[in-house]
Amino acid sequence: MNMRSIQFPIYAVLALAGLAACNPTFNWRDVRPADTRLSLLMPCKPDKAQKTVPMGGQPTVLMLLSCDAGGVTFAVAVADVKDASLVKDTLVQWQGASLSSLKANLATPGTAFKSTGLPSGAVMVSATGKRANGQTVSSQAAYFAQGSQVFQAAIYADKLAPDVADTFFSGLKFE
Repeated sequence: MNMRSIQFPIYAVLALAGLAACNPTFNWRDVRPADTRLSLLMPCKPDKAQKTVPMGGQPTVLMLLSCDAGGVTFAVAVADVKDASLVKDTLVQWQGASLSSLKANLATPGTAFKSTGLPSGAVMVSATGKRANGQTVSSQAAYFAQGSQVFQAAIYADKLAPDVADTFFSGLKFE
C-alpha cells in the first residue's frame, strides 16, 4: 500500500467527523405558538397537535407543540379558558392532572419560576414518574398564564441535563 491510498480513507473519516459536528443534537430555534404572544426556544422542529379537554369547567381546545431531541421530549401547550378569573384554578388542576398522568411518585411542590420574559405567578414543578411503557421518566414543567390563556412548557427525559433545561426554560418570553 502506498501513502496516497492510506491518506484517502483518513481524509474521508475526518470529513465525515466534520459533517457530524455540523449537525448538533440540539438545533435551537425560535418558536411561537399560534394566536399567542409567547416566544420560546425549541431544539428541533415541533410537531403540532390539538385536542379538546376539560379545563376551567368547560371543553377547551388545547394546542400542543412538541419534539424530541437528544433523548428529551420538549413540549409547550396552550389553552384559552376565555375567563381570566378561571386561570389560577385551571393551572392548579392542570398541574395535578399532569402529575397523575405521569404516575408521579416523587414531585417537588410547585415553586415560583422567575423568568424575565414571563409574568409573575409562574410555577415550576419537577417530578419523577413512569412513561406509558413503564420506564422511569423525569420531568420539569412551568405553568403560567397571560390574560385568559394558560400555558405549560415541559421537558421529559430519562435524565434531565441542567444546561438543556436552562436553555429551554430561559427562552420563554412574551412579546
